[in-house]
Amino acid sequence: MSINRVNISGNLTRDPEIRATQGGTQVMSFGVAVNDRRRNPQTGEWEDYPNFVDCTMFGTRAEALSRFLSKGMKVAIEGKLRYSSWERDGQRRSKLEVIVDEIEFLTPRNQQGQGGYQPQGGYQQGGYAPQAPAPQQGGYMPQVAPQPAAPQPAPVSAPPAVDVYDEDIPF
Repeated sequence: MSINRVNISGNLTRDPEIRATQGGTQVMSFGVAVNDRRRNPQTGEWEDYPNFVDCTMFGTRAEALSRFLSKGMKVAIEGKLRYSSWERDGQRRSKLEVIVDEIEFLTPRNQQGQGGYQPQGGYQQGGYAPQAPAPQQGGYMPQVAPQPAAPQPAPVSAPPAVDVYDEDIPF
């Protein structure tokens, strides 16, 4: 048995491209940059080395999500790997890509790039709450009722100390 699951998080390297197959299935393609940290042997400093991952999503969700994604957004992706190979101009070519099953936006709504979804209002602890409209010059200013304070979580005590060492783990 083999497992083909991928979880990555990174920034979109380009705006998504949407197209349709001959059968009418929507296909969204985009790229994600994922950093790998390595120590530079000359300087001893940690450095980021980018990996560029091609991603593809199929179906009606692909078309809907393409409107909310834009270059620079941070996303988390879950999917599977797919290997493709073909021949062009007498040369053999291949690529490994992620077929996206789930995508989660990690960029806050008010910091998305151009073309991203930017609602009126903001996110507050406890849920989304609309903000009061800006005052108008010489006009009527509606009064907005104050929002009740969110309940405070109960204090959490520290877990008891456990004496477990790597040697105690059976695998």
